[in-house]
Order: sequence, then C-alpha cells, then structure tokens
Amino acid sequence: MKKITLGFSPCPNDTFIFDALVNKRITTGNFHFEPVLADVEQLNIMAAESKLDITKISLGAYARVSQNYLILDSGSALGKGVGPLLVSKKFIPKPELAQATVAIPGLHTTANLLLSTFYPEIENKTECLFSEIENQVLSGKVDAGLLIHEGRFTYEKKGLTKIADLGELWESAFHVPLPLGCIAASRSLNEQDRFEISDLIQQSISYGYAHPEESKLYIRQHAQEMEESVIQSHITLYVNEFSLNLRPEGRSAIRLLLSKGMETGHLSSVTQPIFNSDSL
Repeated sequence: MKKITLGFSPCPNDTFIFDALVNKRITTGNFHFEPVLADVEQLNIMAAESKLDITKISLGAYARVSQNYLILDSGSALGKGVGPLLVSKKFIPKPELAQATVAIPGLHTTANLLLSTFYPEIENKTECLFSEIENQVLSGKVDAGLLIHEGRFTYEKKGLTKIADLGELWESAFHVPLPLGCIAASRSLNEQDRFEISDLIQQSISYGYAHPEESKLYIRQHAQEMEESVIQSHITLYVNEFSLNLRPEGRSAIRLLLSKGMETGHLSSVTQPIFNSDSL
C-alpha cells in the first residue's frame, strides 16, 4: 500500500472534490491517502518546501514550485465568473487605491497575482487568512480587501461594496477562463502513479455529482459559512467541467496566466514541462 499525503483546503469545492476519495466511497486501489487540510496559502508554503505528495495550490504559486511539481488534469479550479473581488466599506476610486491598505489572502495566491497585474499601484498590502478579510475591512483595520472563496457570496449582506471583479477584468482582457488553483503532484512520484491518482480524483468528483447527499456532512464540518445556499453556490461555481478534466482549453488558460505573470515580473520563469499529460 502506497501512502500519499494529500493537501487541500477546507473550502466546499475542495471537500466536495475529495470527499469520496478520502472517505473511501470509491476504491483507491494500492493508494492510502493521508489528507492534510489547510488554507491555500499554507498549502502554497508547504509545496514550496516539498512537504506533500499531492496538493492543491494557487496557480499564482506554481512557478516557484514548478521544479518539484507537475499539474494534474483533474481537480483544478478555473472558469468564468470565479474571480477574486476587491471590496471596501465604500467605493474607492482607482486614483485613490495607491494610498489604500489592502488585505490579501496571501502573497503567493492567484488573487494577489491578479491584483498586482491589474492594480500595480496597490503596494500597501497586508496578508490575512481569507476568512478574516471581510472582518478586517468592516473593522476599518484596512481600507479594502481581496475576497476569495465564500466571500464572493456574502460580502453584500455584510455591507461591503465591490470595487472590482478581477475575474471580469481577466476575461475582458484575454477572453479565456480564469485559472485559480490546481492539483499538483510531486515529480518524485512515478508517472503511472500520477496518472492513476489524477483518474481517482476525477472518479471522486463524479461520485460526488452522482451522490450529492453523501458529501454534505464532510463539507459542513469544514466550511467557513454554514448556510446551505452559500455552500452549494460555492460548489456549483468552482467545481465544473475543468475540475473533471482541464482539456486543452484549461491548459492554455493556465499557460497564459503563467506567461503574463512572467512578462510582468510577478512570477519567476518556468522552464520544465508543467502538465503531467502535456509539456509547456
């Protein structure tokens, strides 16, 4: 039996994706998965230290770990209408953002990469756990915040105002789906194992779609927002056809994100093949 450490976030999209796998609702063959649940920025840091065999990471963090990890074809988060939101208590015009303090969910997140791309004038950033950003803005500790995950569905109810949807800016500029996160596999695993694990993740997602009630308890145990409609909206938005299989369209969008990040100097160069099933 091969023990595989598996990192993913406690957010509903990830717990939905991996429920059937880690709770043995599907047959996992010769693999025993040891789940490690952590905030995505913590997973980014762990990947930089090569601590996990398989892990969810921000695509904004992939360049710095590309020597040690390949991207699997299943489990990714990308699509349209999925972008991070820049919010504040009252609307801040673009010329004033250069003086604003902005809470971000991590330096190496895709959200921060997009913020640096579309708002390079914003330099005064403070890192926060993603689930605390709304409160940081509401309390006045920061002028604005960059929301990911459940924040997209809750900020208006909490009295916050949208300054910009970074996903809309990406889609308008490049006309491709926005890549947010991927499932990365250590290059130290053999190729066959990586392909089999990617297939198991796809099976886990398919099982979740076919048996939606079975994963609900596991998802609720880890969700930041307990409202059922928020949880379901989160899953519906972030788990989609690209989660099942990146396909050429998804891989092209990821290449474009990395390329733009390298062009602007926000990401380091990636020189090796990046996909388990393809090459850069």
